[in-house]
Amino acid sequence: MKSVNIHEAKTHLSRLLDEVSRGEEVTIAKAGKPIARLVPVSTSRPTRTPGFLRGKIRFSDDFDAPLPDDVQRSFEGADE
Repeated sequence: MKSVNIHEAKTHLSRLLDEVSRGEEVTIAKAGKPIARLVPVSTSRPTRTPGFLRGKIRFSDDFDAPLPDDVQRSFEGADE
C-alpha cells in the first residue's frame, strides 16, 4: 500500500486515481498520520436468484415440534 501526504495527494490526484483504478490502495497522511484511504470501488455484485435452492433443502415433518424437556430446560438455563 502506498502512502502520500496531503500536498502530494492534491498535486497528483489524477495519477493516484489511475493507480487506484488498477487495484492499488493509497493512504493519505497528515503530518505522518494516516487519515484516509483511497480504494477501488467494487462495482460487481452477485446476482441474487430467488428460489435457486428450491427442491434442494428438505425439512423433516417434525421440524416445528416441541423440543424434548431436557433440551428446552438447557435453552432456558434451568440446568445450571
